[in-house]
Amino acid sequence: MEELRSLTRAAGYEIVGSLEQVRRHPHPRYSIGSGKATELAEIASASSAEKVVFGNELKAVQVYNLAKITGVEVIDRFQLILEIFARRASRREAKLQIELARLQYELAHAREKVRLARIGEQPGFLGLGKYEVDVYHEAVRRQVHSIQGKLKRIKKTRELHRQRRRESGFSLVSLAGYTNSGKSTLFNTLTQEKVPADPDLFTTLSTTTRAVDLFRENVLLTDTVGFVDKLPLTLIEAFRSTLEETIFSDLILLVVDVSEPLDEIDRKLLCCLETIQEIGATGIPVITVLNKIDLISTEHLDQTVQHLKAHMSNMIPVSALYKTNMNLLKEEMVRPLTRRIQSSFTLPISTESLSLVSWVFDHAAVHKVAYDKEELSISFGAPPDLTDKISDRVKSLGGTLVYGEAQSLDS
Repeated sequence: MEELRSLTRAAGYEIVGSLEQVRRHPHPRYSIGSGKATELAEIASASSAEKVVFGNELKAVQVYNLAKITGVEVIDRFQLILEIFARRASRREAKLQIELARLQYELAHAREKVRLARIGEQPGFLGLGKYEVDVYHEAVRRQVHSIQGKLKRIKKTRELHRQRRRESGFSLVSLAGYTNSGKSTLFNTLTQEKVPADPDLFTTLSTTTRAVDLFRENVLLTDTVGFVDKLPLTLIEAFRSTLEETIFSDLILLVVDVSEPLDEIDRKLLCCLETIQEIGATGIPVITVLNKIDLISTEHLDQTVQHLKAHMSNMIPVSALYKTNMNLLKEEMVRPLTRRIQSSFTLPISTESLSLVSWVFDHAAVHKVAYDKEELSISFGAPPDLTDKISDRVKSLGGTLVYGEAQSLDS
């Protein structure tokens, strides 16, 4: 209920009353029992409520019956989250994804909503009664197809950007975690950027990628949309292209708010792990970032770490807001990314060879450069695929490259 309150406030509503019913099967007519539905109608009338928000998913007929008995519009958790997303979205892709999720929801409920609307208009069903079912269904389907085409073109552009980053030798790191766990604050601290970060839920709805200085290694960090419990599959599907940044990462920073009670930490952590599995990002190395340690005592932190050891490993306690333990986190980030090969090459001096040296400085860890009258030599460390790329270029310029031993990035 507390999360539902937070979601409702994030959508811009003032809460004037609440009602809860537990330990019963959903009533086919109202979801809640008929007695509770009458009580809800009385609360809505007494408080002059303009809308009723349910924390669980409702069927179209339940929404219709609830609107009829209360006299106000009724929405469920899915529609509430959509409203929040619509308020927060700023980029074109996020707006398209939200509209796609809304239309897919409409498509699933189109026939039932039109049938009910023809019986008699209720709040939330206004205007649907004039439609023929098949006409309305086909109109929504065409809109879905159009948006899917636009998102497919955006996805191709994203794939090209990702490919160029790979070719440039950058490792890719993604931030993941429950909404409001502090991902954007951590992103700002690591990248020295100023993306929006506030206590409201779902501040981040579009990915932002920036370079991070990890001991002269080329790393790109991406801030992604936060997870939420019981996120409808339609929304996960709609945001799959955004979450693909997580799928193709070399490392995931899973941010956990440890200032909350242990049962809340467990619930949200389980949601994150299930979502990571749902989007197909299992198998990627994970560092669990225990954020907001500035809000708890040392004893509380120790208790939380001991509790989480049964589920997680490689945990780093931090305060993203106060930049606590940032160097420790960076050191841990470097370890699993990749291994670099220590190599050296010798080239005849020319315009092309000097250009290659400049490129190697930008993309690898250069240790030493030496020049004589006719040749230059350079020793460097780089990941295997980047080293192979440099080797091909050296050979094309008439030089030779000598491979050394592989070395961990933190060596």
